[in-house]
Amino acid sequence: MRGSIAGAALLVMGAPGAASAQETLNLYCSVQVEWCQAVANTFSRTTGVRVNMTQKGSGETLAQIRAEAQNPRGDVWFGGTGDPHLVMAEEGLSEEYKSPKLEQLNAWAVKQAQDSKYRTVGVYAGILGIGFNPELLKKKNLPAPSCWADLTKPEYKGEVQMANPASSGTAYVAIATLVQLMGEEQAFDFLKKMHANVNAYPRSGTGPIKAVARGETSVSVSFIHDAVTEDLAGLPAKAVPPCEGTGMEVGSMSIVKGARNMESAKKFYEWALTPDAQRLGAEVGKQFHTPSNKSTPLPERAPRLDQVKIINYDFAKYGSSAERGRLIARWEKEVGSLPR
Repeated sequence: MRGSIAGAALLVMGAPGAASAQETLNLYCSVQVEWCQAVANTFSRTTGVRVNMTQKGSGETLAQIRAEAQNPRGDVWFGGTGDPHLVMAEEGLSEEYKSPKLEQLNAWAVKQAQDSKYRTVGVYAGILGIGFNPELLKKKNLPAPSCWADLTKPEYKGEVQMANPASSGTAYVAIATLVQLMGEEQAFDFLKKMHANVNAYPRSGTGPIKAVARGETSVSVSFIHDAVTEDLAGLPAKAVPPCEGTGMEVGSMSIVKGARNMESAKKFYEWALTPDAQRLGAEVGKQFHTPSNKSTPLPERAPRLDQVKIINYDFAKYGSSAERGRLIARWEKEVGSLPR
């Protein structure tokens, strides 16, 4: 999905003597870089496994895994929206692995595993929303948006950002949400009308909410928890679930097919599903998702899934390679190519 620093790489050395010199993990990570670093450091410190971590958005990571299919370099892909993980599973790029911890997980995380024939699993959930900068809106005498329909209003011309769905899982979830909410033709009509108000399509899913927080744009299409992160950092960022209803992500984790360090990969997979590992998102990474392990405390500022009008998101359909590719190609042809 999402990362504030595309392509960031980190080498984490394991504790001396805790694991053999050969025990290594090559980790692809698609959450924010602070969380990626916390995950890599804590796992290495706990197990002694040396971690080579690369952080990129989910679209870019899927492209990299595809390119490396004949000679896999990564072992585990952690985080990012679930749709590209399902594509990865469908294309035979991920290893089948049925964790014994599945019974400890929320139903939406288990369904992700079942839909992929146990080639991925849910590690967190997030709610798609509309982000905004209340200070900037007040300065420009604009109301705070509360519905999808607001994003097409003339008063928001040049005030909106959404990431590019070709590289961002967040933006693809937005397109798939709108298609399921409105119907495909109406959704693309909406995207074309919103395009007139868009000032940029950043590569990263968190790019728009960071631009909101810095006062570079007034409104964004973002996950609500990403706005909470900016707000807690003292920056002017808020987010709301759209009044018409919205979609959700199931941030996922997959083992790369043919991983060179399979035992380390499985060790990381099991560790990442524990409450201790899942606490790191909020405690260190300041990321306020809903964790997949039912025993992990829900962060106080995490948006509540049961308090939002969430559509019945069809992860199996919209996570298929054909559907994802078709919708992204249509967006690039009909929306992304339009002048601004």
